[in-house]
Amino acid sequence: MPRRRAFLALSLANLFWAGNFVFSAVISEQVDPVSLTFWRWSLAALPLLVVAWIAERPDWRAAAREWRWHLVQSLFGLTGYALLLYAGIGMTGSVTASVISAINPATIALAAAVVLGERMSRTQGLGIVLAFAGVAVVLTGGDPVAAFAQGFGVGDLLVLGAVVAWTVYSIIARRLTTPPITATALQAAFATVTMLPVIAVTGLTMPSDLGGTLAIAYIVLLPSVAGYALWNAGSASLGPARAGVFLNLLPVFTVIIALLLGRPIDPAAIVGGAVVLVGVYLTVRVPRTRRVPVEPAGDDLPGQDGEVAGSPATGPVPLPR
Repeated sequence: MPRRRAFLALSLANLFWAGNFVFSAVISEQVDPVSLTFWRWSLAALPLLVVAWIAERPDWRAAAREWRWHLVQSLFGLTGYALLLYAGIGMTGSVTASVISAINPATIALAAAVVLGERMSRTQGLGIVLAFAGVAVVLTGGDPVAAFAQGFGVGDLLVLGAVVAWTVYSIIARRLTTPPITATALQAAFATVTMLPVIAVTGLTMPSDLGGTLAIAYIVLLPSVAGYALWNAGSASLGPARAGVFLNLLPVFTVIIALLLGRPIDPAAIVGGAVVLVGVYLTVRVPRTRRVPVEPAGDDLPGQDGEVAGSPATGPVPLPR
């Protein structure tokens, strides 16, 4: 894929994911978080399987052998993450939730260093500190004394729970060999099945008007299906480290969409969001690599863009679902 198309694909993926934050806040007045989570993954499972078959041509037997990890990932990354996120968005708003969620790359880098023993540079450490500082501004509304006296909002804490769930999901993902879209498709099928007992107890709510139906259709088709396809195409072209920088667009797009729809925006979310963006950029930015002249023969030939093959590499970048 040409570089410009990769940039466009990654930007559109983040635009679609930003819409998920905004439209889920709108539809929260009609559909409860459990039902919204069920509708999202049950309706997206089949299209994801089709996209996976076309784009990745997976070895389904090899993917099936990892079914236990797919089940665990489904519980954390699809069901748990979506339930906590949608419940939190309904209480705290789409912009605040997107800013808090934007800290995910920093929390994953920290967890990878603590749990997996991955090395962390001083720049990454500074980025993580800044990202947490920005989220602290959002959580306290810019007034930490009043926040500690009155307590934090339940919605904010639920979104933080979603961040933790996605961090666990992303660390487990390092163990999988299943291609990403195929893994998401299988996990969506698991999410549908595992939520059936919950739906049997809580019941299933439907959107009450055409706007609500269109919002669910958007969440299913664009963030859940098209977003993953575009992200993986762009990430395969640029590499996961460079693709990770595009995650900074998520809260920016969320603010723009919210403004266009006339949704209220807390000034503390804007200030804290700017700090989070700087911190996340420092955490996932790609270090400069030394250019090596091309040799006519040998094992250490440069990769694309003059980088030494296999030199600076970061792990897969998490997808904000």
